[in-house]
Amino acid sequence: MDSRRLLRIKAELLLLQGEHGSDSVAEDHFRQAIDRLRRQGALSCELRAATSAARRLRDQGRHVDAISRLKEVYDRFTEGFGTTDLIAAKRLLDEIGDAAAD
Repeated sequence: MDSRRLLRIKAELLLLQGEHGSDSVAEDHFRQAIDRLRRQGALSCELRAATSAARRLRDQGRHVDAISRLKEVYDRFTEGFGTTDLIAAKRLLDEIGDAAAD
């Protein structure tokens, strides 16, 4: 497993541990993973990292940031909308959009 994916996994593990200060470190890991994946053209992996980051932002009540982070990646897809990752991303976008509207 390469460092791009490890950053996403490390961020998720930090959030699960829930230690003091882990939120900002996890956010930084997500950002680094997304940036590296984008530069390398790994769009599917970038979507997974963006989905994880968006979930975290949603959980913090940062709906606009969550939608922005995920939609930026989601909108670059032109096919494969029946795949598990894209279905999950679309559901999350819809869920956050509904929550933001309330």
